[in-house]
Amino acid sequence: MSTKLSGPGSTRTSGRGPVGPGLPRTARTARHHAPVTATGLVVKVILLGLVAGIALWAAFPLVEAEKWVGLALLAATTAGLFYLYLTPRHIPAKYLVPGTLFLIAFQVFPVLYTASTAFTNFGDGHRGSKDDAVVAIQSSSVKQVPGSTEYALSVATAGDPATGALVFLVTDPTTGAVSAGDADGLRRLDAADVTVGSGGKVTAADGYTVLNFGQASARSQEITDLVVPTAGGALRSSGLSRAYEGRAIRAYDAGCDCVTDSESGKRWTADAATGSFVAADGERLAQGWQVNVGLENFTRVLTDPNISGPFFGTLLWNFAFAIGSTGFTFGLGMAIALALHSPRMRGTNLYRVLLILPYAMPSFAMLLVWRDMFNTDFGLINNLFGLGVDWFGEAWSARVAVLLVQLWLGYPYMFLVATGALQAIPKELTEATSVDGASPWQSFRAVTLPLLLVALSPLLIASFAYNFNNINAIWLTTEGGPFPADNPRNGATDLLITYTYRLAFGAQGAEFGMAAAVSIFIFAIVATVSAISFRNTRKQEEVYS
Repeated sequence: MSTKLSGPGSTRTSGRGPVGPGLPRTARTARHHAPVTATGLVVKVILLGLVAGIALWAAFPLVEAEKWVGLALLAATTAGLFYLYLTPRHIPAKYLVPGTLFLIAFQVFPVLYTASTAFTNFGDGHRGSKDDAVVAIQSSSVKQVPGSTEYALSVATAGDPATGALVFLVTDPTTGAVSAGDADGLRRLDAADVTVGSGGKVTAADGYTVLNFGQASARSQEITDLVVPTAGGALRSSGLSRAYEGRAIRAYDAGCDCVTDSESGKRWTADAATGSFVAADGERLAQGWQVNVGLENFTRVLTDPNISGPFFGTLLWNFAFAIGSTGFTFGLGMAIALALHSPRMRGTNLYRVLLILPYAMPSFAMLLVWRDMFNTDFGLINNLFGLGVDWFGEAWSARVAVLLVQLWLGYPYMFLVATGALQAIPKELTEATSVDGASPWQSFRAVTLPLLLVALSPLLIASFAYNFNNINAIWLTTEGGPFPADNPRNGATDLLITYTYRLAFGAQGAEFGMAAAVSIFIFAIVATVSAISFRNTRKQEEVYS
């Protein structure tokens, strides 16, 4: 080992190589890796503890459901996070990973789940597996037979009496044992945990809230529909105080893969393509199971006359609504901004405060107010102008009404952004056009408007995308109506998003697979229009840059 000094600016050399003028190696390292403070260490421990707790909370359901791929992914993600934040390396990743995980959880995963649902028949009657469907079919066909056991019944919940899941508390007439039953079956309760009154009815039970007569009456239909599977059949209610153990008249036969009705002899054979039990005459049992149907949902949207006709008509109106809402609000907002931008205007601050009031109001409340203002008999619009227009009773008047509402709600935003863009345009440009002899209109068309469009095009594209899926504007005013007499699923003012909502949650039964397919169409349309618009915007920027 040797040391050599050769002047004030020399470096000290040793067997370890150059270290730096006057700085030991530990000091140089400290410049690159700042020491972790006590507060930072506490925060890191708390956050990593939360990660571990969430991972354990999520692991148990995955193990119970035997989702080994998901469990492996959970373990790998948790281990990766601990490695990342317990080592001093990969500094950029420490900041990027949280945002990436949130992006996957709240953006990528919902989109992928929606896309996967679009290829299934998921919906009412097709929610679970085939085994679940068989159990539901057999349980729903339970009938009381002569000599079947009857039980004293008390109806209870494990939560809120008005909304909690219902539970049957039944007392065996021979042994006096009390059991609790729900859709998953019966389970015996400890005698010390229940209080049994006269007639064998349970009056109290630990962990349950026994419903009184009024509370039970309010949920009588749910009580009637509840079926509790048992070893010999199933329990059903007979009124609000008695229950019977009946026998299922429909049974599944694995040999023929069919369901047979013991009373009528009718048979429904399993159809794997549709996830249903189908009889020879075409009758389908209401309860089926979830299966992959491929492109059937997309094909139905394009070819089924009952869906494709309303779909394409709704699509045209959807474009008209989105373009009209965006264009009209931009035109009015820009016109007002131009007027207040004139140096000859006085009191501009007061005008601006008054003009942005609609933007400051809650939109959902204003939509409800406007709905009442368009009322045919008592609305302000008809009474103020002496009209007798049934605004929401005719297709075109309803469409005009929702566009007017959108104009009132949307122009303040366009006014604000146009005001900001106008102030960014150099006055020398407009003054130069005046010197060249251009009129105010020519100056606006040749200079002001193009520069405004360059600045505001991204906001206009975003506004178009928002209005294309603006469910509140329709649902809180017209609810999609008016509806033709032959099609209660699709109204004159329906957007694709409200049409999809009605498909998914309508009174005719949920069709989540079909709704997911329509959602993909909506996504593709908005993405295509936005991509084309942004490309044209870049071309404009190149011209005016």
